Amino acid sequence: MENRTEVTHFILVGLASAPGLQVPLFIMFTLIYLSTVVGNLGLAVLILLDPRLHTPMYFFLSNLALVDFAYSSTITPKVMAGFLTGDKVISYNACAAQMFFFIVFATVESYLLASMAYDRYAAVCKPLHYTTTMTPEVCAGLAIGSYVCGFLNASIHTRDTFSLSFCESNVVHHFFCDIPAVAALSCSDRHISELILVVVASFNIFFALVVILISYLFIFITILKMPSSSGYQKALSTCASHLTAVSIFYGTVIFMYLQPSSSHSLDTDKVASVFYAMVIPMLNPLVYSLRNKEVKGALKKVVSEAKLIFFRMMILRLCNGQ
Repeated sequence: MENRTEVTHFILVGLASAPGLQVPLFIMFTLIYLSTVVGNLGLAVLILLDPRLHTPMYFFLSNLALVDFAYSSTITPKVMAGFLTGDKVISYNACAAQMFFFIVFATVESYLLASMAYDRYAAVCKPLHYTTTMTPEVCAGLAIGSYVCGFLNASIHTRDTFSLSFCESNVVHHFFCDIPAVAALSCSDRHISELILVVVASFNIFFALVVILISYLFIFITILKMPSSSGYQKALSTCASHLTAVSIFYGTVIFMYLQPSSSHSLDTDKVASVFYAMVIPMLNPLVYSLRNKEVKGALKKVVSEAKLIFFRMMILRLCNGQ
């Protein structure tokens, strides 16, 4: 029988091997990650500080911001370190952990987007019953359910992927431990593993997507029945940011995970992965803040209060100095 040695670590190929691209890519991804951290954590803190934003929509938005920060943080720092030091080795356990937490937060984001769609449905279609429909208990239940689904989904996929035998190549043709890239290295029969991936991923993606589509179907029917153009525009403005985020997120996820492995192109997968793992978490705060008057108003208020505190501190220092 052929001697086989189990893999104890993996080597991430990364995005580009050319030495001249390492520093520019490090600078670019550092700027992207800093924007992601500042944008998402800033949005979450802003919602926490402003009592006017303590509503169901902004409760879900603050959770979405934290999830975007978390799932970008599972990928981007390791990529940045690879560009800077050239160290592309990741241990077996670290690879499994990276895959697990990435799937957790990506799944949570999917279900949070569905919860936000239901919230918009209740606000537009049932405005008189909104406060009794979207109670704090309901909002907390939807958020907790999203996290539970994320951990269950990640447990299934990570266990399924790392129950395979890795006894040949340990070179992952990707910049992080994504399911298709890691599973491709296995010397086991992958048919059952691929079937589980497609079935479970399809259920999670399409269940959340169906909730979103049905919610927006009722929203658009309600909007078309509105007699005044002002009500029509207000209803559209409340949904525009969420629709933009949904389109970007689900477009890339469906492209990545719901096609057969024979159709995967490594270079195309890398580009799509950069988009949904790094760019989308950076864009979401911009999408929600630039199109939202309440968020912009709260930001101006916080900036004004910060300036006032700064000037008071400066005056006190000057007075104490004299």
